[in-house]
Amino acid sequence: MTENPDAEEGAGGDGQRQERTVRLTVPEMDCPSCAQKVDKSLQRVDGVVDATLQPTTGTAAVTYDPERTSGTDVVKAIEAAGYEVSGGPDSDADEQAETGGGADIAPPSEVWTSPRAKKTWLGAALVTFGLLFKFLLTAQNVAVASALGYPLSVADALFLGAVAVSGVPVVRSGYYSAKNLSLDIDLLMGTAIIAATGIGYFVEAATLAVLFSIAELLEDYAMDRARDSLRELMELSPDEATVVRDGEEVTVPADEVEVGETVAVRPGDKIPLDGTVVEGESAVDQSPITGESVPVDKVAGDEVYAGAINEEGYLEVTVTSTAGDSTLSRIIEMVQGAQAKNTDTEQFVDRFSGYYTPAVVVLAILTAAIPPLVIADPVSVAVAGYGVTFVGDWQTWFIRGLTLLVIACPCAFVISTPVSVVSGITSAAKNGVLIKGGNYLEAMGEVDAVAVDKTGTLTKGELAVTDVVPAGDTDAATLLSHAAGLERHSEHPIATAILTRATEDGVEDLPAVTGFETLTGKGIRGEIDGEIYYAGKPALFEEVGFDLSRTRREADGVLRSGATGDSSDHRSDGGVVSEETPVSGGGAFAGNTLAALEREGKTVIIVGTDSELLGAIAIADEVRPASKQAVERLQALGIERVVMLTGDNEGTARAIADTVGVDEYRAELLPDEKVDAVEELQAEYGTVAMVGDGINDAPALATAEVGIAMGAAGTDTALETADIALMGDDIGKLPYLYELSHTATDVIRQNIWVSLGVKLLLALGVPLGLVSVALAVVVGDMGMSLGVTGNAMRLSRIKPDRFFDA
Repeated sequence: MTENPDAEEGAGGDGQRQERTVRLTVPEMDCPSCAQKVDKSLQRVDGVVDATLQPTTGTAAVTYDPERTSGTDVVKAIEAAGYEVSGGPDSDADEQAETGGGADIAPPSEVWTSPRAKKTWLGAALVTFGLLFKFLLTAQNVAVASALGYPLSVADALFLGAVAVSGVPVVRSGYYSAKNLSLDIDLLMGTAIIAATGIGYFVEAATLAVLFSIAELLEDYAMDRARDSLRELMELSPDEATVVRDGEEVTVPADEVEVGETVAVRPGDKIPLDGTVVEGESAVDQSPITGESVPVDKVAGDEVYAGAINEEGYLEVTVTSTAGDSTLSRIIEMVQGAQAKNTDTEQFVDRFSGYYTPAVVVLAILTAAIPPLVIADPVSVAVAGYGVTFVGDWQTWFIRGLTLLVIACPCAFVISTPVSVVSGITSAAKNGVLIKGGNYLEAMGEVDAVAVDKTGTLTKGELAVTDVVPAGDTDAATLLSHAAGLERHSEHPIATAILTRATEDGVEDLPAVTGFETLTGKGIRGEIDGEIYYAGKPALFEEVGFDLSRTRREADGVLRSGATGDSSDHRSDGGVVSEETPVSGGGAFAGNTLAALEREGKTVIIVGTDSELLGAIAIADEVRPASKQAVERLQALGIERVVMLTGDNEGTARAIADTVGVDEYRAELLPDEKVDAVEELQAEYGTVAMVGDGINDAPALATAEVGIAMGAAGTDTALETADIALMGDDIGKLPYLYELSHTATDVIRQNIWVSLGVKLLLALGVPLGLVSVALAVVVGDMGMSLGVTGNAMRLSRIKPDRFFDA
């Protein structure tokens, strides 16, 4: 049955077929073979259009034509496959389909106290007592009954009791497998238990029934643990909200709050819905959404997200999205959708298991039937230095064939990839990284080169003052006050940066400016205390009469030759630089300082009159604090090439590249040229990931094997179009993402090859008599299923913080 997670609910209109989708919880559907069985049962229902079955969540979304079938019929079809739908026959299934309601994930199960567990423990007790009578209390192991002329001892009765208690559920599941033509573990085990019981091998039948039941319980427990990470993600979303209506606070379900209403959030409460703060101030822990480790201060006008925790003050928030459309809801929906997309590895595993299981079943039949027919006399051979004797009795070879049937089950092999994908994707989501599918998780782990946009990715994307350089006898406060006085009449981003710096430095008394005028493309001017002042590019002051170009060329020549001049001339850490040399037509100030600032890729604004320079203010898009360390970590983790792609000029690109330490940079690129750059990297290095945040990065993001969007929280376009989204503006999550993905691919490979290798070793040991039924169940089935699940769970221990120094 075709999977389509986007099946339309209640779709239709004039001339269109009406379709409904019902979502159901099927807790015991926890492996691909289980889903296959349910799928085949649903295929026989006339009117079922589509089904999306997710063993990792234990849920089924089934789309059907209500004129041909009903939601209740869908439930019955799933139960006909041998799986209980949570709550039993669901009389409200059609209503759920109409409203779009239903389950998102199976609820936690009481694995060790379930009816199946109680039967297993009783069966285990009966087997224990049976073994006691058979091997220790032999005098008391008397005949108590007979069947078909065969005497049954106390031990036999206890073994048969164990088969009846623990084996019947297995046989029942095997019946449903046969009914749905599914060659799975239930059919194999059910057949083995019946066959062993039928020919009087009560010890083997009872042992197989009990051990397999224990293995099933352990697998249920392991899958429940895997589902816990998804449940934790869903529990981040509050169920209720305190809404301010008509001046009173009313507590209502979160999904009843409408856009535009105001909700009250007290200290310690979760923010129930996405919105904008309209009253109050507080620090908000939004790590569940963006993965930020430090609470973020929020004031009126700031955006907040559902699921974030209000740490301190009281907030009133105007709701901007309903519960189903919140950022957190979309994250949860996309994480769940990611489970439904099979990776290339999963597709390979499914194809391989389709050949593996029938092949081993045939081998088991041949093992049980051929040797007794061809071995007339005992045959002794040396295997690995040990003497092994082959005999042709039916009992020995039947048990060995039975053992191969156990080994034929590919459970551990089949679940090795899904549990790893679930663990990796949910762990990433809880740390502020949204991975849209297991294929992207795998692809990110194979990346050879990373292309990174500059503006908004390596840098903050906001202009800020980096240097304040007074000239002559002017001090920094005077320079800033005159610059800010002029710039407060401008709306240019540079003006905002200068005013912000003046505020931060405590410069409050700004001079009054009259006759303000914008000089397009050059700067601004205005009258202060009867004198005309200018603030603008060096070219503006050259027009006024300063000869800056000569001194800049001279100084630039000195700098290029290796001499840096007086170290007090310039400091690039955002501090104030003093200039002792008096200015006369630009002089040393212009030469040394301007050349150095421009070589660092900064925009220089000079402030002065037509006869005197007060100094220069350098402005740049600040590099994110984590950028340099993120690049270093990526290189240390094995990325061959980290390349910066930008549309900015050569000087700025070179300066940023030197600061963050990328291997290569490419400047002055148009969007289509960024695509060409990505393709060149693919040709030279292989798999490429592209990281960006702007619309102009979209073509390059689509071209790369993995497109990663920065700062996607609250941004619909980024969430929908990116393969992977870093929810916050933290480039430092990039090494975490690569390490998680790289480890996930290693875990998947380990799970696949170890599970296959163990199965192969056990299969080779069976004909030699080295592997018993119990060993095959405990190691080959139970042990490997637990092993691959436990190995996958270790992905949740990888945290972003480990990559950065405190």
